[in-house]
Amino acid sequence: MGNRVAIVGIGQTYHKSHRPDVSQMELVNEAVRPALADAQMNMKDIDAVFVGNMETFEGIYLPDHSMVDFSGAYMKPGFKIASGGTTGCSILEEAFHCVTAGIFDKVLVAAFEKQDSGDSTGAITAATTPAWGKGQARGAIHEFAKQALSYIKHSGATEAHAAMVRLKADKGACRNPYSHLKLGLKSIDDILSSEPLEYPLRLFDFCPQSCGACAIIIANEEETKKITNKPVWIADTICVHQEIFRAGAFCDFTGKERYSQEIAAERLYKRNGITNPRKEIDMAEVYEPSDWEEMLIYELFGLCPRNEGWKLVEKGITEIEGEWPVNPSGGVLSTNPIGATPTVRIAECVLQIRGEAGEHQVTKDVNTAFATALGGPNWTSMILLKKSV
Repeated sequence: MGNRVAIVGIGQTYHKSHRPDVSQMELVNEAVRPALADAQMNMKDIDAVFVGNMETFEGIYLPDHSMVDFSGAYMKPGFKIASGGTTGCSILEEAFHCVTAGIFDKVLVAAFEKQDSGDSTGAITAATTPAWGKGQARGAIHEFAKQALSYIKHSGATEAHAAMVRLKADKGACRNPYSHLKLGLKSIDDILSSEPLEYPLRLFDFCPQSCGACAIIIANEEETKKITNKPVWIADTICVHQEIFRAGAFCDFTGKERYSQEIAAERLYKRNGITNPRKEIDMAEVYEPSDWEEMLIYELFGLCPRNEGWKLVEKGITEIEGEWPVNPSGGVLSTNPIGATPTVRIAECVLQIRGEAGEHQVTKDVNTAFATALGGPNWTSMILLKKSV
């Protein structure tokens, strides 16, 4: 049996669309320092450093090489991870496997994106050109618009339901000191009157491009007992890749394909003896680039029957004060430093389990939570976190 592993320190920057005040290296350092302080550790206590971002978005090759002093990686082993939209979760998964295997005792992971340094939209579009094969998407907005149309057709959800999800996200973001967009939305009309992107998506239906970083420190059980009295244990982690590289796999019009989110949830629940996630898990931070995606996610993660995710929204079940909160931080709809976006999801779950989320702390006790990540070619990572093991 491998070592049990806990998260012992977290740190994140505040997020904005532009951070001209810092370089990439300084941005990462802004997250690393509070993570070390949270764990009451110094960099000399860390065995290895794992770094991740979507470097094509900034157009800066091998940024981990230039930031070894700022990330703390100088003269330490580690990895540079880049796995698309799941990057910020993949680095923690790799670190977890190394610690549970006994390769390292204490690892720091640092994920980031400084999108004002390059052209994220251009990079996404270039990655989904016809050169990869027929039927590829024309970028993220087009792909999620297709998904929304499919969801409307099969579920009967309306644009008003998506707007309710966006209102929920803004409510959490306005309470979260780290979030990017704090729009102060008052009604669904604020969302429905926002600028059209591609039907049925509007400007406020979709996530922003953010600059920010997030760092997490993990340790094996023996070291954890020396470091902190408030560990958050990594109970399990799973990654599911579909067999084909097709950006269009966010939505399936044929009924012949399954979503990676659904497969990942099934496997994670089965391995951990979870038969009713609504009862056995307390909340989640999920990767939802659009408000339509979040409603579908409720269904794929087994929180409700298929085509009924919008009903959870109507009943307020996924609100901060609801029975099963989802993305009380404001989620990806409010903050999206792409390489670090999944890392932020994990860090926010840690805050909720510790009871340290401040104004966006959910009103129920949180003992178990999960965080997720989504990659463009239809892959999903999930991390199951617990207060005790």
